[in-house]
Amino acid sequence: MSSKGVAIVTGAGQGIGAAIARRLSDDGYQVTGFDIGAPADAGYLAGFHHVDVTAAAEVKAALDAVERETGPVQVLCNNAGVSTMRPVTELTEAEWEANFAVNVKGVFLCTQAALAHMLPRGGGVIINVASMAGLRGVPLLAHYAASKWAVIGFTKSVAIEVARHGVRVNAVCPGYVRTSMQERELVWEAELRGMTPGDVFEEYLRLTPLGRIEEPGDVADVVAFLASDQSRFLTGAAIPVTGGADLL
Repeated sequence: MSSKGVAIVTGAGQGIGAAIARRLSDDGYQVTGFDIGAPADAGYLAGFHHVDVTAAAEVKAALDAVERETGPVQVLCNNAGVSTMRPVTELTEAEWEANFAVNVKGVFLCTQAALAHMLPRGGGVIINVASMAGLRGVPLLAHYAASKWAVIGFTKSVAIEVARHGVRVNAVCPGYVRTSMQERELVWEAELRGMTPGDVFEEYLRLTPLGRIEEPGDVADVVAFLASDQSRFLTGAAIPVTGGADLL
């Protein structure tokens, strides 16, 4: 398959990011992963850079290196994210700042670095992985939800700014996705609510109208659509990929 161009996926080492990177690779993109840790399986990657997305110099150096060594970046998927879970009355400043540093500042820094190349070329696609928590309130995740609402606001605002340059910016909002992050959150939520992780999982299942827990590939398929020319007239959208859980 001939290359469709170069794509960068942040947080590509595991979970949703790995699924997105694999899918874009299958679609013919040369995919470079950015992550703070090495990927478990790098076979789907054309390249990998150890990057802390909260460090502006690291982000710029890595993105410039991809442009120089692999080629013009056509697609940037800002997927890197973190979470913790705690009642707002017990939430620490450190947790608040850590969530906003990765989930919001990281999206900003990577977007800014990519736009430095995309705008002069007159084209490109940026896809931000937000969350169902960016569409509605979520108890015990006020700080995380606030960060994802910020991602959606950033997405919509940047989409307006760069549209005249031929760059599209959209977001996807996953729901209850089966990842290592979800496994941690099941334990945290169970402890905070006096339940078992299995009970919390069953609740997630009941709260998903389509009747199953979301898989990383469900998100990756929508990202692939947003990266493609099939979504050529779509920008500034925040698409729920939740199995209907955002409706409840």
